[in-house]
Amino acid sequence: MKKDEVPQDLSSLGKITQEICYATDSSGKYVTALSSGWEVKIKALDVAWADIEKRIESAKQQVLNKQASPLLFFMEYRLMDISILADYTGFWKWQIKRHLKPKVFHQLPAKKLEKYAAAFNIKVKDLKNMIINED
Repeated sequence: MKKDEVPQDLSSLGKITQEICYATDSSGKYVTALSSGWEVKIKALDVAWADIEKRIESAKQQVLNKQASPLLFFMEYRLMDISILADYTGFWKWQIKRHLKPKVFHQLPAKKLEKYAAAFNIKVKDLKNMIINED
């Protein structure tokens, strides 16, 4: 595609970032050009974010129904899986799986809760109550 034909469809990420695309200039040489997005990519991102929002809402409902601990909610909210959370906290994966059980979670000592809160960049009381404070 030519440099002046690089898509500039504004997406929700277009205000935050742009991506580099390769295009040809007037002499036919490949050059880089910035794009704020294009329609197909915008639709794909919208579908992905809608799926993430559903997963977050499902996790929240599981916590409210006492089927999971607040860890599940914050893992979904921060786009983490057990392996990533294990890397951030230093806990073994099996420990995190166990801590996902509400009964076990509510018995965790303050030091372990602090590790989880630090991994999610929140306070311990917010972890316990599923409170999100985006500052």
